[in-house]
Amino acid sequence: MTVNHPNFGKIADDRVIVFDTTLRDGEQSPGFSMTLSEKLRMAEALAELGVDVIEAGFAIASNDDFQSVKQISETIKGPVIASLARCAAPDILRAAEALRGAERKRIHIVIATSALHMKYKLQMEPDAVIERIQSSVTLARSHADDVEWSAEDGSRSDPDFLCRAVEMAIKCGATTINIPDTVGYAMPADMVRIFADLKARVPGADGVIFSTHNHNDLGMGVANTLAGMAGGARQFEAAINGIGERAGNASIEEVIMAIKTRPDAFPYKTGIKTQNLLKISRLLSTITGFDVQPNKAIVGRNAFAHESGIHQDGMLKNALTYEIMTPESVGWTKSSLVLGKHSGRNAFRSKLKELGFDAIGDNELNDIFARFKDLADRKKTVFEEDIIALVDESFGRDHERVKFVELEVRSGSKGPAHAALTLEIDGAVASAEADGDGPVDAAFKAIRILFPHEAELTLFSVGAVTEGTDAQAKTTVRLQENGRLVDGQGADTDTIVAAARAYVHALNKLLVKRERSEPEALSA
Repeated sequence: MTVNHPNFGKIADDRVIVFDTTLRDGEQSPGFSMTLSEKLRMAEALAELGVDVIEAGFAIASNDDFQSVKQISETIKGPVIASLARCAAPDILRAAEALRGAERKRIHIVIATSALHMKYKLQMEPDAVIERIQSSVTLARSHADDVEWSAEDGSRSDPDFLCRAVEMAIKCGATTINIPDTVGYAMPADMVRIFADLKARVPGADGVIFSTHNHNDLGMGVANTLAGMAGGARQFEAAINGIGERAGNASIEEVIMAIKTRPDAFPYKTGIKTQNLLKISRLLSTITGFDVQPNKAIVGRNAFAHESGIHQDGMLKNALTYEIMTPESVGWTKSSLVLGKHSGRNAFRSKLKELGFDAIGDNELNDIFARFKDLADRKKTVFEEDIIALVDESFGRDHERVKFVELEVRSGSKGPAHAALTLEIDGAVASAEADGDGPVDAAFKAIRILFPHEAELTLFSVGAVTEGTDAQAKTTVRLQENGRLVDGQGADTDTIVAAARAYVHALNKLLVKRERSEPEALSA
């Protein structure tokens, strides 16, 4: 059976549409805010990866979100560009305006359908929700041929009411019907049943694409996504590295590689270039400052590591004994290129591309290369992890309002620590000195003197990038202000310098987040 879709034409039954929500649902995660330039870089990488739909943002959320959707619509060619909207006329009109420049566009509207959400969140009767679906889908369809309708908390909705709501959305022109497991409550058997039931009972169901969107609160995000496809969904919505609210979304890379590795169980096709998965995972980690855990499937640094003697013996005899996919299939490579203090810019740029950082501009390259040369003078061996840490610490920071310049500290077992700090703030260089209970405290107090603010420090952590006493320290600082959470990262062989850099990074992210005015909570 084929479905004739306005943006994709005839879609074969084995074709799965990949809908990426990293820039919308993913960015709703605490501390994961991205600037406009960072969103554009991610959108370019997503297009290169081969996703079918990029949900660029929630246009009415703030002017920043509107500009993100607008810029991505005007810049990115290939994927369909979507903007989220509640089932309300102002949301839909704002989304339509932001999407005006898109080569291919989609308005994605959402309203809750579970009894719990309708009663306490929407404070609407079921009949009123149906009327809202009718008016909103009709309005959205007048501004876009491709309209997706989502039933928020669909997995906990009454099956009869869900059928009624889906029928109305289809009748009014929705081309994609999304049933999210908004709070990560469902089990795989639930998802199979929900989609099979809708496809069997709802008039017109054979003329639309059904979509599955699963959160990971019980660790079932990927399993439920695959189950949704088994039940008849032919679009899945997920995020790179599985980022998203609370425990996150289903992870795109895990779903894709499950399909590729087990065609016997999941006989589907996508347009994803799997060799780009590691590269885009690293790009997102660099932009957000959040690393994936070492044992993360597909893109974690231990995903293809084998320490057990039994495993190593098997791997030496035949890699298939313990690897169900090749590292190269998702972008891992083995390199013999070693960098040191005599390495030139071309070799350094080649290494960055090999590590997945081929979107770095000349100004950023100059800064990272200068720091690499400085590191190579101080450190006997520069590992790939060191270079990744340098990129993480420098990437996308050329337009920051506050920039680290230099720091000197004095500390010991007697008396308070002392820090002398210099920052560049809005183009002007300023210095301050402060005493504190240890060098980190003194450095942070100096930052507050130079750039006064009321944000609370809620996390400070330090880790070593590699082994040895000359290893770079990688620090994380979390600031909280009026419910806003941001994380900053810094790297340096001097732990105190790394800490100051991380604090400055977090402060800059907080300044970006201050400019946003969030609407009523919305998750889908």
